[in-house]
Amino acid sequence: MHPETAYLDLLRRVLEKGSYQNDRTGIGCYSLFGDQIRFPIKDTFPLLTTKKVFWKGIVEELLWFLKGDTNNKNLKEKGVHIWDGNSTREFLDKTGLTHYKDDDCGAIYSFQWTHFGAEYKDCNTDYTGKGVNQIDWIINEIKTNPNSRRMMMSAWNPADLKKMCLPPCHVSAQFHVRDGKYLSYVSA
Repeated sequence: MHPETAYLDLLRRVLEKGSYQNDRTGIGCYSLFGDQIRFPIKDTFPLLTTKKVFWKGIVEELLWFLKGDTNNKNLKEKGVHIWDGNSTREFLDKTGLTHYKDDDCGAIYSFQWTHFGAEYKDCNTDYTGKGVNQIDWIINEIKTNPNSRRMMMSAWNPADLKKMCLPPCHVSAQFHVRDGKYLSYVSA
């Protein structure tokens, strides 16, 4: 089945069988818990949307995460405004992060991916050598222990949830190497 068809079928299932629930935005959403679709990533990027996307924004945000950056100012300087609404003074104050400066997103994805377990202070602190760099750990496992079933990465750190301007939606990723050369990945 073509990836786009699989995605549209999932959307149809959500609308037909999903249940409505309120959410943090006040808009609400329909959801179908545990359903999934699979995409071959060898020759394509699994971008799931029926809308036009800001590709540069996707790439810049991912690079920002991989660097461990939590300062939204650095994204804004590149013309990417994905985190603007969650790093304003008003939003930070409303979520109890009154001690953060504007544009400090807190211990979000990027911090958890690159410094898991370190104590978050602010977006300007140098965290070199602090916590666990899960990205480096996974890359090393893929290279040195490709048969491992434990190549997991987590952005969900209950101890840091109150230190994040927005808790993660995509909380985990698992990697698998098949036949020593095919990399698979699952995100939840």
